[in-house]
Amino acid sequence: MGDSGRRIGVAVDFSPCSVKALRWAIDNLARDGDDLIVVHTRPAEYHESGEMLFFETTGSPLIPLVEVSDPAKMSKYGVKPDPVTLDILNTAAKQKKIIVVMKIYWGDPREKICEAIDRIPLSSLIIGNRGFGKLKRVIMGSVSNYVVENGTCPVTVVKAGDHE
Repeated sequence: MGDSGRRIGVAVDFSPCSVKALRWAIDNLARDGDDLIVVHTRPAEYHESGEMLFFETTGSPLIPLVEVSDPAKMSKYGVKPDPVTLDILNTAAKQKKIIVVMKIYWGDPREKICEAIDRIPLSSLIIGNRGFGKLKRVIMGSVSNYVVENGTCPVTVVKAGDHE
């Protein structure tokens, strides 16, 4: 892929906090020649038919940005990237001269993001934090907390601001 050998992962679910994490990664970490891997997870039930069965354990192949930007190509994965995210990725690819690809996993986001760190493998991972309170985090579980504790590469958590 890129010349630098750095593979920067960004966990993206197209929520405002993941878009903020993506912007942070591009503005503060990505540099010419880096690979930016957008890691996206889908619920397990979205892969039970067709070619998605082939990707159950390994995730999708690395999907080039040109295909990520094509709604017809992405529909086979059950993913519809939002226009804001696509604009950020396409602009960064041109301006920063980085290679952007997406990898999709099906299953529990906590486990699959950690799996992506090892399987791709990633040099670092950026993830957003929705800013749940303590009680909600205990009940629902925090993906970012889990990844920080269990990920095998440096993980940066970009917090959602109160003003968002």
